[in-house]
Parts: sequence; structure tokens; C-alpha cells
Amino acid sequence: MDQQITVVGEGAVTAAPDVMRLNAGVEVRKASAGEAFAAVRQAAARLAEALRAAGIAAGDVRTTELSLGPEYEAYPKIAGYRAAQGVEAVVRDLSTADRVIDTVAGVGEEARLNGVTFEVSDPGQALVQARARAFADATARAGQYAELAGRPLGQVVSVTEEVRSGPQPLMLAAAEAKDSVSPGRATLSVAVRVVYAF
Repeated sequence: MDQQITVVGEGAVTAAPDVMRLNAGVEVRKASAGEAFAAVRQAAARLAEALRAAGIAAGDVRTTELSLGPEYEAYPKIAGYRAAQGVEAVVRDLSTADRVIDTVAGVGEEARLNGVTFEVSDPGQALVQARARAFADATARAGQYAELAGRPLGQVVSVTEEVRSGPQPLMLAAAEAKDSVSPGRATLSVAVRVVYAF
């Protein structure tokens, strides 16, 4: 009967994010559904134009929400109608991030800023390093267990990887610095399950 030892190794690296995803949109409340929908579509057109003027390519903007529904004063009495349209805009030049956010806020009272997410557009090299660290960690753990058991560690039987983290969200907050939005550093981590003959 083959005997095996299974361990999980972990490895992490940090990298500088180079892309920001801005979640924004427009929202209106009107007396009728038709008025609300027409108003939100007009506001959404202004938002799209503002994003283009801020340098965001059309392919880097996608609709994330389109909704219309009643709001109740006291059910079933309808007080009005709420319409919303949300977008996600990819900002590929982080030096323009604050300007893009200010541009969206300047669309008008219908504008909504829901948050930003930073990410590394090409995490390949960072993940190569994280994998190496995870495998080394697994090997060290397996070696320690083999030594504690007084047995030699055999060959690798199987390896299974799990990428554990992606973009980390950062909610918008007021700041007094000239650039109020900062990407910081992103941590990319990998866990690897390694089975050794034992």
C-alpha cells in the first residue's frame, strides 16, 4: 500500500497595481416611471460623455446596472419611481484617477460614486514568484513531517494550485492630499497542495 504525506504551502508577493476600476452611475427619482427612466437615460448619456472627455476608451466602460421601480410611501401607496444606471470604468493611467473621479462627480446631482478597485493588469511574473514560494513552503513542511516521523520523504505524487487573491476593494473616502486616491500595494497569494510519497 502506497503511503503518502499531503501538505499545503503558501506563497505571497506584493506588486504595484496599475489599473483602477471605478464603479459609478446615475440615479433619479421622479413622479412617474416614464419621467424617471427618461431622466436617468439623459444623466447616463452625460456620464458617458464625461468619461470619454476624461480619456476613458469606450471599450473600458461597461454597464453594470439598469433598473426602474416604484418607491412606496406606505405600501401599496407609491411615492414615486427610482431609476438607476451603473457603470464600471477602467482607468489605465492611474495619474488620471483623481481627475476621472472628479469628472464623474461633476456630472450633477444624479451622479453616484460607489467605490474603486485596484488591480495588477499583468500578474503573471508576480504569480511565478508566489508559486515558487508556495512550493518551497510545502517542501519545507513535508520535510519537517518526514523528519518527525523518522522516514525519508519520497517523490512528488501530485500538485494542486489555488490562486487565493485578486483585486482588493478600496472604498472612496475624503482626503486632504492632492491625490486622494492611492493604489498602495496589492498582495497576490498562491496556495499549493503537494502530495509526496512517504
